[in-house]
Amino acid sequence: MSDTESTLDAVTLEIIRNQLEGVAEEMGEVLITSAYSPNIKERRDCSTALFDADGRLVAQAEHIPVHLGAMPEAVDAVLDDEPKPGDVFVLNDPFAGGTHLPDITMVSPISVAETGCAEASLDAEASPEIVGYAVSRAHHADVGGMTPGSMPAGARDIQQEGLRLPPTRLVDGGEIDADVRELILANVRDSRERWADLRAQLAANERGGERLRALLDEHGHEELLTAFDAVIDYSRDRVASELSELPDGTWEASDALEGDGVTDVDIPIEVTVELDGGEATVDFTGTAGQVAGNLNAPLAVAKSAVYFVIRCVTDPEIPPNQGCYDPISVHVPSKSLLNPESPAAVVGGNVETSQRVTDVTFAALAKAAPEVVPAGGQGTMNNLTIGGRTDGDDEITAEEFSYYETIGGGFGARPSKDGMDGVQVGMTNTLNTPVEALEAAYPLAVERYALRPGSGGNGRYRGGLGIERSVTLGTDATVSLLTERRRIPPRGIAGGADGATGENFIDDEPVPAKTTREVDAGTTVTVRTPGGGGHGDPDERDETLEARDRADGKTGMENQS
Repeated sequence: MSDTESTLDAVTLEIIRNQLEGVAEEMGEVLITSAYSPNIKERRDCSTALFDADGRLVAQAEHIPVHLGAMPEAVDAVLDDEPKPGDVFVLNDPFAGGTHLPDITMVSPISVAETGCAEASLDAEASPEIVGYAVSRAHHADVGGMTPGSMPAGARDIQQEGLRLPPTRLVDGGEIDADVRELILANVRDSRERWADLRAQLAANERGGERLRALLDEHGHEELLTAFDAVIDYSRDRVASELSELPDGTWEASDALEGDGVTDVDIPIEVTVELDGGEATVDFTGTAGQVAGNLNAPLAVAKSAVYFVIRCVTDPEIPPNQGCYDPISVHVPSKSLLNPESPAAVVGGNVETSQRVTDVTFAALAKAAPEVVPAGGQGTMNNLTIGGRTDGDDEITAEEFSYYETIGGGFGARPSKDGMDGVQVGMTNTLNTPVEALEAAYPLAVERYALRPGSGGNGRYRGGLGIERSVTLGTDATVSLLTERRRIPPRGIAGGADGATGENFIDDEPVPAKTTREVDAGTTVTVRTPGGGGHGDPDERDETLEARDRADGKTGMENQS
């Protein structure tokens, strides 16, 4: 037990830990229920967390892995600007704390001097000490740029991807800066929906501040700040202990991305994982250099993917906070695919390259911990963006919309269980957009939404099935696809077969993994997502499971590769 833990009894520490996580969860609920866009309200493409005054993650909600692991970089960037009570910073710049431009982050200092809402004035007699930060991150359906939805497949620099915000005071001393607000809204499509979602983030951060101040009243300043240290120390010790139970050694793995949207040339990712006495060093030397297209991933994204994998191979009950990251070192060469320099395009790096970093790190650790690492999952978020036109006035028309979806697929088979069918895998944890909500919000009609029989790799345990989703447009629109695993399948493990690759179609025409097209009303876009890899020798599969698969219609054109 560490020194900070010893000053709190175990029961009190556990109560405070759960209260802190409850604050983060409540922030998320406020954001989701207050948002207007289906992307946040229905898909829940957002995350919330609490940080201490030094910028250390203290508690997070169970939201989006790629958001949460990268959040500390955003808070660090805000700390450089000397935040004060009553401020709220907004940012999305991938080279200053962000991940990709659609993910807008808000960071709010929390002080005992505050009286409540973000717009309220400060009590001049109270102490201005900042005790923590409420942080929310949400994927906005549009942030400007060259295509509706701000996910262009062929972007070559970040300026083409949308409005870029370094840490900026949206709220200054308790008052919203109208100039900053108008600057943001002038550079996005459907400004009213964007502002509604930004206000939802403000409300979430405000709730975090209210609840943390209530905990200060309940426990006292000293006990609560001591608990911050204690929960971080506890998680650090637990992760280090879990890592120490894995065999010491060095393991390597490699994989590739299927082009960057500018060319179709494979882009290698190489990793070396070293485990040594409770510490993990993850080195990406040998990975491709910075690319012309938009699959470059900011260093924060690469780190987030590594943190996620380590969390998966250690006890999932360990409280998620800064302590979980401390035993992990990530090394990435500068000006590389996973540590690019401005003005690199990065929108696909957050959603697709992060998935491949996850895959390759899992593949290396499978050699150290084969009893816990699954076969390859679908390895892509299958990003589909459809955006209509604006008519140039202030009225929302049927044509003025931005629909964004990541589509689930096959989870890799596990060492003792089949993979899950039609789920989000790896660095995303979103829901789908329900058909009813999608058709109510957009001029779109869902023609088909079903599992893909036979797409899971055979094995002693079968990989999960991919999905087929077909959407017909009711208006002329721009369609952007950012997908992976269309040539290189999700890998089986321990003798299991690979999962099926994915496919994209516009009407009946196969289209590349990464493409942006102008299409007419009546066009149907179909995305068939990859299945998960199988685990173990297919000849060892239990006959009862085989019979169940046939009865459930999961076999079909079984992938035997």
